[in-house]
Amino acid sequence: MESRVLSGTTAISGLGRLRKQISREITNNTCVVPTTRSIGAVGDGGNLIWGRQLRPVLLLLEKSPAARIPAVKREILRPSFAAASSPAEGSDSAGEAKVGFLEKYPALVTGSFFFMWYFLNVIFNILNKKIYNYFPYPYFVSVVHLLVGVIYCLVSWAVGLPKRAPIDANLLKLLVPVAICHALGHVSSNVSFSAVAVSFTHTIKALEPFFNAAATQFVLGQQIPITLWLSLAPVVLGVSMASLTELSFNWTGFISAMISNISFTYRSIYSKKAMTDMDSTNLYAYITIIALFCCIPPAIIIEGPQLLKSGFSDAIAKVGMTKFISDLFWVGMFYHLYNQLATNTLERVAPLTHAVGNVLKRVFVIGFSIVVFGNKISAQTGIGTAIAIAGVAIYSYIKAKIEEEKRQMKAA
Repeated sequence: MESRVLSGTTAISGLGRLRKQISREITNNTCVVPTTRSIGAVGDGGNLIWGRQLRPVLLLLEKSPAARIPAVKREILRPSFAAASSPAEGSDSAGEAKVGFLEKYPALVTGSFFFMWYFLNVIFNILNKKIYNYFPYPYFVSVVHLLVGVIYCLVSWAVGLPKRAPIDANLLKLLVPVAICHALGHVSSNVSFSAVAVSFTHTIKALEPFFNAAATQFVLGQQIPITLWLSLAPVVLGVSMASLTELSFNWTGFISAMISNISFTYRSIYSKKAMTDMDSTNLYAYITIIALFCCIPPAIIIEGPQLLKSGFSDAIAKVGMTKFISDLFWVGMFYHLYNQLATNTLERVAPLTHAVGNVLKRVFVIGFSIVVFGNKISAQTGIGTAIAIAGVAIYSYIKAKIEEEKRQMKAA
């Protein structure tokens, strides 16, 4: 009996020591058990010790509400993990969104720019010449070209595609000479188109690199390498051969095409002086607006009386009011869009690629105009045109290579 009491006392005291030991182990392992709780408070889980004494600390950690550290950690880590994973998922989706069609297939997009540039240019030249066959008023048609372009720009600005760039007095002073040269070159080109075959006008306009080289050396004072001058010899020879035997030749068409070359040459010179951070779309829009105001006075003075007398009535009698207005609208739209695409294409490719593309464009225009209008050309005209185009290609290649070497030297 005494021994039973002593043994019971010993067992109870041993249980107390065990609970104290477990409390110390919990305290040492988790550093969370509050000091205000008594050891007996853990006795709710003490019965587990009697039933299973294997790894009592882990059992108490699983069952004791005060010591569920892993559960608390899961509650803390779960939002953190979600927050950390959400940006990652968002960044992946954003990355996939950023890699769109334009970035994934740049060559295909650039090729489509070239195709649309050629296509719109060919359609413009064909429709423009068809209009002159029943409405031979190039000054008024030039105004229509620019007027449709201005309307297109105003509508684009109104819808915010693109957003209109601000312009100040200083920038306006820089753009006015560019726009005047653009207007003069545009009108003189149309006068040539109305007077001679489209193919012949483009053959004469192949001389534009010659005027550019001459202006660069004698106006800007920049030395032109001898290789560039030699490459222009086939151009001059080819244009001379084509002009001598061109069946549609007349001095009005020839001189007007030459004036166009000179005007566009000076437009390039003034454009270099008017270099600005404005994007090409807004820049061309402002030039178009200024050029329109430059073209209206000569159209009214030179062709106004004749238009009011019989010009409009004759054209409407031949094709009808609807077709007449529709042709004028679409030729203006094609003119503006092909010029805009030419500028946008230049921004996407190297100067050499653009130069070669410009030469190929002229070949397409000459070829399609001959096929569509059935213009008869002599063998000498065909050979001269081919020599001129080949000379322009050689000149463009050499010039682009020289500019590339200059850029590399500056970068080095």
